[in-house]
Order: sequence, then C-alpha cells, then structure tokens
Amino acid sequence: MPTFMLMSMTGFGKAVAESPTKKITVEIKSLNSKQLDLSVRIPAAFRDRELDVRAEIGRVLERGKVDCVISSEVLPGVDAPLSITLNVDALKAYKEQISAASSALGISEPSDWYSVLLRFPDTVHSVAPEAANDADATALAEAVSTAVESLMAHRRAEGEALERFFAERIKAIGELLATVDFYEKERITKIRSRIEEGLSKIPVAEYDKGRLEQEMIFYIEKLDVNEEKQRLSKHLTYFVETMNAPQPGQGKKLGFIAQEMGREINTLGSKSNHAEMQAVVVRMKDLLEQIKEQVLNVM
Repeated sequence: MPTFMLMSMTGFGKAVAESPTKKITVEIKSLNSKQLDLSVRIPAAFRDRELDVRAEIGRVLERGKVDCVISSEVLPGVDAPLSITLNVDALKAYKEQISAASSALGISEPSDWYSVLLRFPDTVHSVAPEAANDADATALAEAVSTAVESLMAHRRAEGEALERFFAERIKAIGELLATVDFYEKERITKIRSRIEEGLSKIPVAEYDKGRLEQEMIFYIEKLDVNEEKQRLSKHLTYFVETMNAPQPGQGKKLGFIAQEMGREINTLGSKSNHAEMQAVVVRMKDLLEQIKEQVLNVM
C-alpha cells in the first residue's frame, strides 16, 4: 500500500448512482478551515438520511469547510407523481372578483391574467414528495461514499504538490542560513573596528583598557547569533520530519513549527547589524511567509 505524506484540505469529488427509479448525483467541495464546517443541501425526499450523510462525510474528511450538494431526478420512462398542481377553483374565483372590481371602478382588466392570479395565496398546491425507499437510500449512500473517495484522491494529489512546495522552500532557507557564517565572521571584525575607530575620535581621556575590552566582548556576545542559527536549523529539520510523517493531520503542527522558525529568523535579523545579513534575513522571511500561507491548506 503506497504511503502518502501531506494531505490538502482543498478538494472536489463527484459521483452518480442509480436506483431502479432515480438518478442521484452528489458533489462535494472542501476548502481550508480550522474545524469541520459542513453544509449539506439534500432533496426533501432524503431528509431522513441527512444525519447518515453528515456522519459519513465527517468521519472521512475530518477538517475543512465542506459543501455537499445532492440532487435527485426520476429516470426516463418512470412515472412520477405530479408534485405541483394549480388550484383552478381558486384561480376562477380570483378572476371573477377582479373582473367585478374592474367594472365597478372603471379600470381595465389585466392584460396578463396568469402573472396576476398566480400571486394570490392558495392558487398553487405543492404535494410533499414521498420519502426515499431502501433502494434510493442505498444509491444515495453509494454516491456519497464514491464522491468522498474522489475528493480524498484530489486532496492527496494536492498534498503531494504542497509537499514539493514546502521542500523547495525549506531547502532554500537552509541554503540561506549556511551563508550567514561567512557574513558573521566579517560582521564581528567590522563591529570591532567601528568601535575602536569611534573611540579614537574621542578626546584623550584616561580609561581602563581591561574594562573596555570586557565591555566590548560583552557587546559582541549580545550580537552573537549561533543559538538562533542552531535552533532555526533544528526547526527546518523538524519541519521536514513532520511533513514526511506517514499519517495525515500534520497541518497544525507544521503551523506551530513555522511560527518558531519565524521567531528565530526575526531575532537573527535584529541581531545582524550587517547589511548583507539583513538581506539574507529578508529573503528567509519571504520564503517563510509563502510556507505559512500554504500551511493553512494542510490537513
């Protein structure tokens, strides 16, 4: 059995099933959402089956904003009871009264009688459809199950695309992180030279050179980014490991890891004090924002 990794919350599935008398079509669409937000539109004849439909969809899809539309039509050649009838007696009574009123008031009668008469109450009578029989219910269950499977296949395909998307950007962030070492060595030298140059411009005054050296070391240590680099590197590794987990449902965890990556990148930028390093940090932030945006689509 193939092992899939990420799964998207975005997907679409459609299925058609037939009973001896009806053709039933089920369409399911899902988008990203923190929880399962399920909307079902179902014909009146199947209302008593709605809870079963909801349970089946929720059991498999788990998360996402899900819209399910179910339609039913009678197969050709099958006699279907008329569900809507006109109340001719009511229409006749309304027409007679309008004609009498027109004569009494001296105004013309309507030119389009139907558009006027059908606005009155009780002129159209609707007959409630019969409840679906066992064969119809079986066809409905089959269509729902097949549509859900189709949607899940779509989710897996979208998940594979997301996996490639994340892998490329995590790799790019790692490559940018590797360039920080070169800039950091240069940065410490520049910071030290800048401090010494600034001191040389101050008018001659007595000071403790040992204490100055200690303060300089303390200042440079405050700008040290080794811990941030190590933590960011671990977060990158953990992101990939989580992404490659054999079961779905990593979306929330990947979101948390991305937040931690952002903290380390921000600290790296605030400590950099170096134009080239800051440019690297900006590129890292751009890649991370792309990751955060797409993580919202992961199950």
